[in-house]
Amino acid sequence: MQSARTDGKRIRLVIVDDHDLLREGIRSRLADEDFVDIVGEGSNGHQAVELCQTLKPDLVLLDISMPEMNGLEAAQEIKRTRPETKILFLSIYDNEEYVQEALRIGANGFVLKDVSKAEMINAIRAVSQGATYLGPQAAASLAGRSSERLVPANDFGLTDREKQVLSAVSKGLTNRQIAEQLHISVRTVESHRLSIREKTGGGNAVALSKIANKLGL
Repeated sequence: MQSARTDGKRIRLVIVDDHDLLREGIRSRLADEDFVDIVGEGSNGHQAVELCQTLKPDLVLLDISMPEMNGLEAAQEIKRTRPETKILFLSIYDNEEYVQEALRIGANGFVLKDVSKAEMINAIRAVSQGATYLGPQAAASLAGRSSERLVPANDFGLTDREKQVLSAVSKGLTNRQIAEQLHISVRTVESHRLSIREKTGGGNAVALSKIANKLGL
């Protein structure tokens, strides 16, 4: 399995969310990934700050809506006291104000809690490599914002063929038309579309078209 870091070291990860089931779900998703070590967990913003100071993680998965101190407040303190720790926000909301405030604070990424396992892993990898990762929904809420360094298409893990299929989908082509254009079978196109949806978190053709547009395909 490809390492998420060029130095070969495992990513030291902290998870902070006030829902036990959410933290358990993330642990389960990452259990078989050999590039990451979950070194700590917390349930509120104060614990997030303390864990980052004591455990010195490379990255923290941070919920926005938490008791005692919310994620945005915690992120400000983390960036003040330990700026080298990268922050990837998890939220059930993708409104523009939340995303803009997260980026203003200095967060390194923003994804929704219902993302696929593939997108969560891609987000962790991208952020650990220094990119700013926005999930498709968050990116769509910032349409027209061009100053941030967003993760390029390949960081979704898309193959060249998948990018060709995604580009064709964005142009409104049917599976059969895509198959004819790329000289592959319709079944292969369907397989590529399924893989693209899993990797990007996109759903129907409209969602995939938005993703292709944001990625410049």
